[in-house]
Amino acid sequence: MLLGIKDLLKLIKEKKLIENLSERELENPEGSGFDLRMGEVYELEGYGYLGLEERETPKSNLVAKFDPKKVTSYIFEPGKYYLIKTVEKVNLPIDIAGIIFPRTTLFRSGLALFNGIVNTGYQGELTFGLCNLGRSNIKVDMGARVVHITFHEVRGVGSQYRGQWQGGRVTTEGREKQV
Repeated sequence: MLLGIKDLLKLIKEKKLIENLSERELENPEGSGFDLRMGEVYELEGYGYLGLEERETPKSNLVAKFDPKKVTSYIFEPGKYYLIKTVEKVNLPIDIAGIIFPRTTLFRSGLALFNGIVNTGYQGELTFGLCNLGRSNIKVDMGARVVHITFHEVRGVGSQYRGQWQGGRVTTEGREKQV
């Protein structure tokens, strides 16, 4: 079941479901979830490996970071793949999962978002892939709303997320055994 705004605002107040949510989203949210903002941009380089029991992601280089005291932007170049991280941090209980959707302005601009489900029990900022599939440079202000998250009740037994991405880290630090 999709949770409505009234229940979500209560969960934010009582359980810190989302931290660092913008004032706009707290006071006047639209739809059935919240818009999340772009907080960091990373470029990738080097080697990656996804094995049966081990993995290693390419190195990430932080190239832009949101500063609420000043307006800064980042230009996404055609054909390049990036990782972006949210300003907001989620704290999901074991009976609620989040689903991420791109805001339509992203794909209207040629930007493709690579995202998925936010598992029950996950805590931390969220990281997504972003690729400029268009032919033009696209300038995005740091702190701009780029994704929409909805929350869904999990019926039956949920379990605590125990993956290595807990806490919002972006890439591995060398090769590591999967949990």
